[in-house]
Amino acid sequence: MTAQAICSPVLPRLVQSTAVVLVALSLAGCAGQQKKELTTGSIPTLSKPVQSMNATELSQAAESIGQAYERNPRDREAGLNYANLLRMTGRNEQALAVMQQVAINHPSDREVLGAYGKAQAAAGQLEQALTTISRAQTPDRPDWKLKSAEGAVLDQLGRSSEARLRYREALDLRPNEPSVLSNLGMSYLLTKDLRTAETYLKSAADQPGADSSVRQNLALAVGLQGRFQEAEAIARQELTAEQAEANVTYLRSMLSQQGAWKQLAKADDADTN
Repeated sequence: MTAQAICSPVLPRLVQSTAVVLVALSLAGCAGQQKKELTTGSIPTLSKPVQSMNATELSQAAESIGQAYERNPRDREAGLNYANLLRMTGRNEQALAVMQQVAINHPSDREVLGAYGKAQAAAGQLEQALTTISRAQTPDRPDWKLKSAEGAVLDQLGRSSEARLRYREALDLRPNEPSVLSNLGMSYLLTKDLRTAETYLKSAADQPGADSSVRQNLALAVGLQGRFQEAEAIARQELTAEQAEANVTYLRSMLSQQGAWKQLAKADDADTN
């Protein structure tokens, strides 16, 4: 389960003090969602859709669009696209620097502010991201993607109740949106409620618009409950052989920490007795 296969950007978090588990909370949906967010305009024509690119091709695309951005740093579309591709390739600090410049040139642009907030969160500036995303949101025309992004940041801050409220508000605006259902499921995974996490992730995976990243999150939740063969079968769905093997290798590395999860659960039980 590679970083791009789960979500881009991937936001790691420590679950309590002993169980270290990487989970994917998307700031605007999962990788497929972010790839669809690339805007058109004065950017170079890409040889293939970004959703079908591997890591090398994504890096090359970022370089190409980066050159367009360098020629005209005030170009809104070039800046947004370049920052998105940088985040998709894990270059979060550089993406933040680009979005800072775009936000300076377009200080009242709602989409720009939202992208700036996502870049801040990906770079670890969580409190600043909350402020920026709140500025981008408008009460009279609320944006479900910003609601979900805010929820993802709140989850990273450990404020799970507030995060889940934001996800449910996003679902009121966009019923059955798979990226939001996936974020809601991963929120429960963060607090070790694996059965509830699986319920939401399965619902997300069953939606027509669900992409591979949603199913990889479901595989993680299933595997953490000890159903390893089922988890691997989910992780291999709708991928090339190379991608599937990479995902299964990553999944196995995550599940190898089952013992830490079990120890943590025993400690929780002892605390409640």
